[in-house]
Amino acid sequence: MPGRLDAPEPGWSTEADVVVIGSGIAGLTAALRLRDSVGKVLLVTKDVLAAGSTQWAQGGIAAALGPGDTPAEHEVDTLVAGAGACDVEAVRVLVTEGPDAVRELISLGTNFDHHDGELSLTREGGHHRDRIAHAGGDATGAEIQRALIAAVAAAPEIEVIQHALALDLQLAADGGVAGVTLHVMGEGQHDGVGAVRCRAVVLAAGGFGQVFSASTNPSVSTGDGMALALRAGAALRDLEFVQFHPTVMYLGPDSTGQQPLISEAVRGEGAFLVDFEGNRLMAGVHPLADLAPRDVVAKAITRRMMETGRPHMWLDARHLGAEFWEQRFPTILATCRLHGVDPSTDLIPVAPAHHFASGGVATDLWGRTSVPGLYATGEVACSGVHGANRLASNSLLEGLVFSRRIAEVLPSELRPWAPAVEDARVPGLVDPEARSQLQGVMTDLVGVLRSAAGLVAAAEVLAELGQRGSATPATPSWETTNLVAVSTALALAALLREETRGSHWRDDFAERDDLRFGGGHVDVRLVDGRATTHFVAAPATDPSVVKGA
Repeated sequence: MPGRLDAPEPGWSTEADVVVIGSGIAGLTAALRLRDSVGKVLLVTKDVLAAGSTQWAQGGIAAALGPGDTPAEHEVDTLVAGAGACDVEAVRVLVTEGPDAVRELISLGTNFDHHDGELSLTREGGHHRDRIAHAGGDATGAEIQRALIAAVAAAPEIEVIQHALALDLQLAADGGVAGVTLHVMGEGQHDGVGAVRCRAVVLAAGGFGQVFSASTNPSVSTGDGMALALRAGAALRDLEFVQFHPTVMYLGPDSTGQQPLISEAVRGEGAFLVDFEGNRLMAGVHPLADLAPRDVVAKAITRRMMETGRPHMWLDARHLGAEFWEQRFPTILATCRLHGVDPSTDLIPVAPAHHFASGGVATDLWGRTSVPGLYATGEVACSGVHGANRLASNSLLEGLVFSRRIAEVLPSELRPWAPAVEDARVPGLVDPEARSQLQGVMTDLVGVLRSAAGLVAAAEVLAELGQRGSATPATPSWETTNLVAVSTALALAALLREETRGSHWRDDFAERDDLRFGGGHVDVRLVDGRATTHFVAAPATDPSVVKGA
């Protein structure tokens, strides 16, 4: 695959001490936290500030804020959901620092729902306590995004460039960050390809939902941050752990693109899954039944679909009543009605679809990657907290907590200004016409159920697609090239992990193999234009988390 994206020479330039790429909860938090300590902060976003995945988060944000709840209990639930692949120290950081991080969101003006003057908390799959704070019923992400964007707008120290696709890092002689190239789509004072000279980059660019034909992710989620990091020399870790949300509204066999999510919080309020005969789907499958971890529920639905030949199952939430739906889940209610379903009187057709990348750019406990001056946070990163299957509503918390940690250490680690060396990486592009074929192959062969034969076939198709050059450097070809890079890394990682664990389901290795893979990670790096995989054994766990570790 290309070592860098083929692009015109930069036609404009600027500089900033730190460039933050991405404007979800992770990127906005990083920019706000860094603005007083590093000089100039430039926040870059691919669309408008509110266009990322954060605004689509319905359920809420998890933290031990309720009576009787503790970080230790939150830790246990996270580790169980992660199926033995979490980094224990990272989880401990998440759950310990999470409550204060959420309180800071409240101090910034986030209006979470309250009941009788107390923060209203609910429960989702895998949680044994009510610890999910929500806003606007089912509009939590949008409310958090609103509050953070307002805070950024009130901070003149943060410069914002919207409609800007990050192309590649510019590297210094030591292989570290010297700058980043962007393509700005006709907005403001910059237009076209340009270069930002900087001393550090914080990646908060989100996931890769458009790898698959159907996803809950927005159209901007094309794996740009992960591909950029891979081409710069960073490792992508645990990409095989792709979470397929069990209850995505089924719109028909030909529906593609962003699909409507039916939040796990609906089951947290008492909804349950049934098959076409009305049988409770999760009865006897797991002690938590319909609130089992997402991989368990997604597999149960998929198995019943395969057994019966049905394209979907049903979610029954009719007993919640119209008034409850209107107050607690107004956004989901409106979406269902838009597609001809009234959940207060009708069953909701649901099937698993891509939702979240548990893996990403490998980082330490402070967001550092292996590339000097490059940090990563949020869904683009693999901090180690999610393991093989993300616990519901831990994603917003991860972006919040680890962005705060990056801002704590980055000022003292800020690199000196360094010139970019001549880029020896081989440029290339992929024909954007390959995108639909890529999505079909990934959905069919690297989706919920995988096998060695399917993964090898997928890798072969992706290699062939990667040879389809495009003569036009533009957003469609840059995005497609990024999708091929991330898809290739994902397929190869899934091929190496010969076991079933969490959200990674191999029908030719149906059991979890702790002897061979327990607690370890699959890393993918780009070496001489080829994606290479290797297994990283789990280190001995230090029960204490020491700053700077």
